[in-house]
Amino acid sequence: MAETATQTTTGAGSPLPKGFRGAEQGWPELHRIPHPPRRLPLLGDVLGVDRRTPLQDSMRFARQLGPVFRRRAFGNEFVFVWGARQAADMADETRFAKHVGLGVANLRPIAGDGLFTAYNHEPNWQLAHDVLAPGFSREAMEGYHAMMLSVAGRLTGHWDRELAAGRWVDVPGDMTKLTLETIARTGFGHDFGSFERDRPHPFVTAMIGTLTYAQRLNSVPGPLAPLLLRQAARRNAADISFLNRTVDDLVAERRASGRGDGDLLDRMLETAHPETGERLSAENVRRQVITFLVAGHETTSGALSFALHYLALHPEIAARAAAEVDRVWGDTPAPDYDQVAKLRYVRRVLDESLRLWPTAPAFAREARVDTVLAGDHPMRRGAWALVLTPMLHRDPEVWGPDAEGFDPDRFEPRAARGRAPHTFKPFGTGARACIGRQFALHEATLVLGLLLRRYGLAADPEYRLRVTERLTLMPDGLRLRLERRRPAPAPVTVPDGTAASADGGCPVHGAGD
Repeated sequence: MAETATQTTTGAGSPLPKGFRGAEQGWPELHRIPHPPRRLPLLGDVLGVDRRTPLQDSMRFARQLGPVFRRRAFGNEFVFVWGARQAADMADETRFAKHVGLGVANLRPIAGDGLFTAYNHEPNWQLAHDVLAPGFSREAMEGYHAMMLSVAGRLTGHWDRELAAGRWVDVPGDMTKLTLETIARTGFGHDFGSFERDRPHPFVTAMIGTLTYAQRLNSVPGPLAPLLLRQAARRNAADISFLNRTVDDLVAERRASGRGDGDLLDRMLETAHPETGERLSAENVRRQVITFLVAGHETTSGALSFALHYLALHPEIAARAAAEVDRVWGDTPAPDYDQVAKLRYVRRVLDESLRLWPTAPAFAREARVDTVLAGDHPMRRGAWALVLTPMLHRDPEVWGPDAEGFDPDRFEPRAARGRAPHTFKPFGTGARACIGRQFALHEATLVLGLLLRRYGLAADPEYRLRVTERLTLMPDGLRLRLERRRPAPAPVTVPDGTAASADGGCPVHGAGD
């Protein structure tokens, strides 16, 4: 796998080795950790694997080898963890911290020291976190709600047209349009015009290209990457240039107009740290905007897509969720902010989808000090492991013998209270957990409520779930057939001033869009 530079210090003690740190450097009793059979010299554990599905291959090995196992590829050894006891131990912030490695470090040419890709020792992480955290407060979230409704109206307008034409809807494609427009409008006052395009916006194409390339870097020997990925590297450089130009234009437009109403971009450009008075540099602003545009829509679009897949597959669950929407929202033309949180069963549907397929499917943790993992495996300071979240969420000791099944009642309050902490981690863990998780959950719950209120969802009987991997997860080729559940409501005005249907249907956009 391609080697990536990592941080050189973490906590007290001497500096850690630069570059990739293989498991041999940090796990004194590595021989006790099982690995796949038929290991090949030089190549490692490559038999029976597919470079396009490394996460799903690791899940298969996890089922065979147990809660702690290792894999070798091209001379590099990696440790994977998924048992609930071990994952809970690694959530201890006094002994473990985020490790930036594998595909995440491969994104640093794009996002640098942005919130997601910053090393722990880089000061811009704390600076950006402290400056931007108020942008996800309850007050800020209430301000985003009307724009979320407006963008959802563009989605339902599009789906109404597809329904009228008798066409199936492209779920992942449409959810990507929705979530890109939502984060672009709420965070940066920008409209990509996604729903007016026949093809994905070039920003999405470039983003997918960079994510795919970052994953491919992990499937080739580091020294050979420039040779084997020469053409891919050129395409990746062009994709990065396009992302940078897009964001630079967006920032320049804001600086020229000065109109942002206190959104995330305003905070990045104008807000000083409350204690130090520091501001984000122009370069770091670019990195943060790219981080939010990519992470802020890619994972949420996957979560919505998986949820819609399971709702279509389980009509009895969809009926129960739709009944809750009818009961809680009633005839309210446009649900207000507080009404979204009252969709408790819809939220359970979303949580259960994130349990089975967390769209950010792994996170790495490294030891701050010499320690012993779950009282069993010694680790030196700097040793790290990759927590496989889909397998943690399938641990039968936590989730029962039917852990592979889809059951939103696993998140019924009494059941949730009865589970041990740190067993549900779709947004990572600790201080470096996703800053926008409440934004994503509010957006996704709102959208599911609007869609369930308006449509019946019919699955393609021939479709079998295929999961595509580009560091994040997405259902591949998922299409649904829609049925009208309710008559098309009359237009109303939502709080941001745009006209929309009573269910958040197609808005009539003004010049401000």
